[in-house]
Amino acid sequence: MQDVARVACIQAEPVIFEREATIEKLAALAREAAGGGAQLALFPETFVPVYPSNRWARHLAHGSEGAKLWARLAQQSVELPSEGLERAARAAGIWLAVGVNELERGTIYNTLLLYAPDGTLALHHRKLVPTNHERLVWGQGDGRGLETVGTAAGRVGGLICWENLMPLARFALYEQGVETYLAPTADDGDGWQESIRHIARESRAFVLSCCVLQRASSYPADVPLADGDELLGRGGSAIVAPDGSYLAGPLWDEEGILYADLDPATLYAARQRFDPAGHYHRPDVLSLTVTPNS
Repeated sequence: MQDVARVACIQAEPVIFEREATIEKLAALAREAAGGGAQLALFPETFVPVYPSNRWARHLAHGSEGAKLWARLAQQSVELPSEGLERAARAAGIWLAVGVNELERGTIYNTLLLYAPDGTLALHHRKLVPTNHERLVWGQGDGRGLETVGTAAGRVGGLICWENLMPLARFALYEQGVETYLAPTADDGDGWQESIRHIARESRAFVLSCCVLQRASSYPADVPLADGDELLGRGGSAIVAPDGSYLAGPLWDEEGILYADLDPATLYAARQRFDPAGHYHRPDVLSLTVTPNS
């Protein structure tokens, strides 16, 4: 990472269960972020077309009605290549990172996509282990996306939600030289804030965590929701410096765009005493093997 880079976390609500309308909203917000000077923008976990909150995903286990609900999600999921997402990146002219439900044949994956400013898909990572109720929705990913790519914001890689709690998955990115670490999530708890601050200190990287925001009133009337608060996800997006301090956020309970300027001098200063895959690593004692395709 050589130059100061401006980045953005875009905490927004999708047009729930509507793929094309959600991508249109994403494209408009990406252009807004670019207008604010962002060179890279991150959207939440499975922003397109919706994160499967346990307020409704529990119904997927209920026979034919659950099958119809899963089919609805599948039909609105993203199939690659996605002309809409490629076009959104080109129109904004920035690095665009977005969480999607990705459909391949008969399986949905929780996927993080990173597009270059010319619309090229630069990084494709599928969540390794769906968490708890998510196993009713998604298949398991593989190791193909455990890598970093060079961008205007340095070397960028990422993990999705609770796979950020997997030490070896994190270290795979550290060995790949991650400098700007993407952590889209649906976890809106205080413990998540502790985790991303720890990851920033451990990786000595900038961490962008963009969190799901959903309102019950935004759901189609025919989607069954268990009783609960109006907010199914209250956000908590944040941008964290390599020392664990907040550069922006957390942002709660509303849509908004967080911006931060990432200074490479801050990153290098943080690595003087601790570099997890460099001078503070013992490859003669400890090593990690990543299997790209399972």
